[in-house]
Amino acid sequence: MSIYILPIILLGYLVGSIPFSFLTAKYLGKIDIRNYGSGNSGATNVLRTLGKKAGTVAFIGDFLKGFILVTIVKSVLGLDLAIICSISAVFGHCYPIYLKFKGGKGVATSGGTIFALYPLVGVILAICLFTIVKVSKMVSLGSISAAFLLPIISLLLNTEKSFLIYSIIAGLFVIYKHKANISRLIQGKESKLGSKPIKKNP
Repeated sequence: MSIYILPIILLGYLVGSIPFSFLTAKYLGKIDIRNYGSGNSGATNVLRTLGKKAGTVAFIGDFLKGFILVTIVKSVLGLDLAIICSISAVFGHCYPIYLKFKGGKGVATSGGTIFALYPLVGVILAICLFTIVKVSKMVSLGSISAAFLLPIISLLLNTEKSFLIYSIIAGLFVIYKHKANISRLIQGKESKLGSKPIKKNP
């Protein structure tokens, strides 16, 4: 197992770094998504800036890069190495080498890895996330809530210890990446779906 760890980490990082949200905004919207809204090159910012079609394409790309990669690694090398691959893929998404280490917040890619590792956990989290987003109109609130619930659901479903550890790491990391959103939520200033995107100053 040990001889595969470094290659798996590298593979996960490089695949995770593929900036599907950035590319979607570039080719469908003809913009650099980093200059709009939150400046984040993630699916939520694409959604708010360019609408549902572009946002859906960006989300699917970021989701599938985690799902397909981890599914393959899990089937070939087992759960533990798939979890290591998942961590590096999410890290790559958030700090992509192709975009000078400025990426998204890890929600879609984390979701893809979770569905690959434990589909039932993924389904429950997706229901929670989309319900909260539907009611609140705030994707960030749904994402933060799902990140918080991830280790709790994993524990209640008695998942493997390695996955439970991953769920804690991934949950805390996604929450950390949303620290600015949490601050705005507390202040009552968080943007809702449908609000007009703002172009950032160069």
